[in-house]
Amino acid sequence: MGSFRDLLFEIGTEEIPASFLAFGLEEVKRLAKEELEAASLRYGAIESYGTPRRLALYVRDLAERQDDVEEEIRGPMWSQAFDPNGHPTKVAVGFAKSRGVEVDALEMRDVKGVPYAFAVVRREGQETSSLLPDILSRILHRLVFPKNMYWSDPSVRFARPIRWLVALWGDQVIPVTVGNVTSGRVSRGHRFLGKRAVEIRSAGEYLDALYGEFVIAHPGKRREKMLSAIASLENEMGGKVELDPDLVEENCNLVEYPVPFFGTFDASFLEMPQEVLCTTMKKHQRYFPVRDSKGNLAPCFVGVSNNQATLMQNVREGNERVLRARLSDASFFWDEDRKKGLASRVEALKNVVYQEKLGSVYDKVQSVRSVALWLGEQLGMVDKLNLLDRAALLSKADLVTSMVYEFPELQGVMGREYARCSGEAPEVALALYEQYLPRFAGDSLPSQPIGAVLGVAERAYTIVAIHHVGLEPTSSQDPHGLRRAARCINEILWGLDLDVAVDQLFLKVAEVLGADRPVVEKAMEFFRQRLLVQLRERGFSHGLVSLGVDCIWSRPLQALKLLEVLEGLKGEDWFGSLVTAAIRVRNILLKAKDERIASEMDGAEGVELELLNELRAVRPCLDEALGEFDWHQVARLLHRLEGPVRAFFDGVMVMDQDPEVRARRLGILKEAQGLFDLIGDFSNLKGEVKG
Repeated sequence: MGSFRDLLFEIGTEEIPASFLAFGLEEVKRLAKEELEAASLRYGAIESYGTPRRLALYVRDLAERQDDVEEEIRGPMWSQAFDPNGHPTKVAVGFAKSRGVEVDALEMRDVKGVPYAFAVVRREGQETSSLLPDILSRILHRLVFPKNMYWSDPSVRFARPIRWLVALWGDQVIPVTVGNVTSGRVSRGHRFLGKRAVEIRSAGEYLDALYGEFVIAHPGKRREKMLSAIASLENEMGGKVELDPDLVEENCNLVEYPVPFFGTFDASFLEMPQEVLCTTMKKHQRYFPVRDSKGNLAPCFVGVSNNQATLMQNVREGNERVLRARLSDASFFWDEDRKKGLASRVEALKNVVYQEKLGSVYDKVQSVRSVALWLGEQLGMVDKLNLLDRAALLSKADLVTSMVYEFPELQGVMGREYARCSGEAPEVALALYEQYLPRFAGDSLPSQPIGAVLGVAERAYTIVAIHHVGLEPTSSQDPHGLRRAARCINEILWGLDLDVAVDQLFLKVAEVLGADRPVVEKAMEFFRQRLLVQLRERGFSHGLVSLGVDCIWSRPLQALKLLEVLEGLKGEDWFGSLVTAAIRVRNILLKAKDERIASEMDGAEGVELELLNELRAVRPCLDEALGEFDWHQVARLLHRLEGPVRAFFDGVMVMDQDPEVRARRLGILKEAQGLFDLIGDFSNLKGEVKG
């Protein structure tokens, strides 16, 4: 058993964006795992640390050398390598030489009963210290961030310029050079609070050495310190800090030594919609809002500083000034925007380009308006059509307000608020906000049908329109968010139990756009593929989803209900037997494609006649059940067929020698296949059901 040492590789940089740091922490671990395993180096665990100014890899218990390996390499057949007298041939000599062994060291091994010459090559493992320079260099050069920079050396790219490197294996410096930076054992402390140069004597001292210079390199410990301090501030303020997980992570990755503080703002700003204040605090200033005991927004906030507590008064006052200016601007926009009714802004949308080939946002609004009204009629919302039409007309009017121009993330929110101020019906105002729901995975869905229909109509328009102008997504890019649009349509239809025929919806959009059939078919196939993905994400098996979507992809709600019924049947013995029989029917007919298949069933008797009669009795019932989307009745009818199908296969030989009998039996199977095909290809369920 060899000895082990810990490895530290710190990449010191200019400030890395918070979102990049989270990516880098995972990526450096992945790359290290790949490189160490490719080099056959044993290790205990791989960890990563990071702050805005550094990204560090830490490998525990890295072996001091590779293990020795013995490799058996197959060469020529023994009869070709040695003559009958056992003397080596030129073939044996050449093979031995190519593998670096003596010819008399070749060994005989049997491979499937045939003797071959094998060279047993023993390779001694290399010292880890000789391998690490190249390994660490490759890890660094392979670290590719969402956006990268080039600076002094055009061959080097990284998220931000690299200023120092620390590479230690135990207490030994590993030489690594990137551009004009060479590794050593000197790191750097906190930019304002710590020493410029911090000597790291060994890898194991890394975290403690930096902590002494006000750098908490471990993200988890940095987060713990920050949250603990925020909890103390809650007791001091008497409020509850709204800890958005993403904002917690972002603040953690913005500082090296977190020191939370609280500040206040004028309570008069609370007259604005809460979303305006929260957006200003969270999105623009990275502050945490605070709520009182009743859950109402309080006139205070919590920020996270990267400076020492002794300067908190200055930090607090500076941040309060910045927030006050931001909120004053928002308050001005709020007052000015309300001087003009929301409906009067619709005309201004003619001056806002939606997409070069699709016209203005006003044009889009009119198109979506037509689609939404059609969809509302399809869903029986006759008494809501006027409200739906009004909501569609006003759906994008808030885009030309000052508030949304300054805070784009408030679109929909401000539409709702300005609609209320303009005296619009409550359902219309709410729909202007809910048309955008869900905004992300796990977000709430529209609470009423007007917003849901408007949201579905707009997303359907987007999918077909973008396909119409040839800008459909690629495997790596989806700039118009079509995948998200398809996902949202399905989530809304499932969540609100809306039975929409998506194929007809897309055809209506195409009619409004003047798009041709091939465009619609591409859009439909795109949507179908997204439906497959979403249903699998819900836990349904690959085969079950394929069967259900083949049956009724165009009605996502019904596809989901069908899968729920079929999922309940998968554990039933009879269903497994029927699936096996359905697969057998398909396979027999495929193999018999050149055989004559009878269309008349004269002479059928016994189990043939029993199955034939049952098929013909079940068929109209199955057609009716499918037409009414009665999936439980479909299951009952399938159950009814299982016995006769099983008896048929147990009782007869389909490929009988008598051509008339064979043709008749194939004809019966063809009728069975036609019935099974009404649901889909049951071979998708092979291996997924009992039997």
